[in-house]
Amino acid sequence: MIANNARIITFILAFVSPSLAFTTSSAPAHKTQLQLSTSDEGSRRSFLTNVVATAAVLPSLVLSNPSSASAFGFKADDKGPLVYGDDSIMSPKEHGTTASPVQPDLRYGVSNKLADKISSYNRVFAENGGYFQGTSFENDVRNLVASNGGPVTFYDSVSGKPLFVAPKGRSVDDFIEESKVHGWPSFRDEEVVWESVRVLKSSGETVSTVGTHLGHNLPDRSGNRYCINLVSIAGNPTSQ
Repeated sequence: MIANNARIITFILAFVSPSLAFTTSSAPAHKTQLQLSTSDEGSRRSFLTNVVATAAVLPSLVLSNPSSASAFGFKADDKGPLVYGDDSIMSPKEHGTTASPVQPDLRYGVSNKLADKISSYNRVFAENGGYFQGTSFENDVRNLVASNGGPVTFYDSVSGKPLFVAPKGRSVDDFIEESKVHGWPSFRDEEVVWESVRVLKSSGETVSTVGTHLGHNLPDRSGNRYCINLVSIAGNPTSQ
């Protein structure tokens, strides 16, 4: 229950202020710490205002089961393609929750050190909100869509397995705009490669089948929305 409550609080903090830094220390996964940073005094005031506004709904959120009300009253839509997985997927392995570290040559100019922490030694926290906007993500995605005339495939930073294919059913502008609004790359059901992705029903945590932490399912009025760390999906395809 405590772990689930911590995850919900994390969701709320991310929602009210994407500029918050969700980072992990070099400590083991069970000692992962939440560090909050604001750029200036105005950001602090804005953050506090948002927290106060959210406080009214916090008790009901914390006391509820995140699998049934994981994101501000919107339930996960499990009547579609969503595939649940067992918590055992994230059991300890040779390298945190994965059998090996992230690939050495990740895409989009992301930090390998951060990618390894988030992907293999973390169950709750995330890269900084808006982190992806400081990478080549937007330019690369736009260029690939323009040159290929179709969506972009995003690969597991550990295994190289395809995890998401986007945009589907929307424009590249809509995909990037929604990601910017929320602070992290945001995918919809039809953009998930379900052969390699699972959602843990107990928490909404979204993971790869090899144990890579990807992010969380935060449903909204449009349905399931997978809020994903770019560092976890910056891998290169492998032949395995």
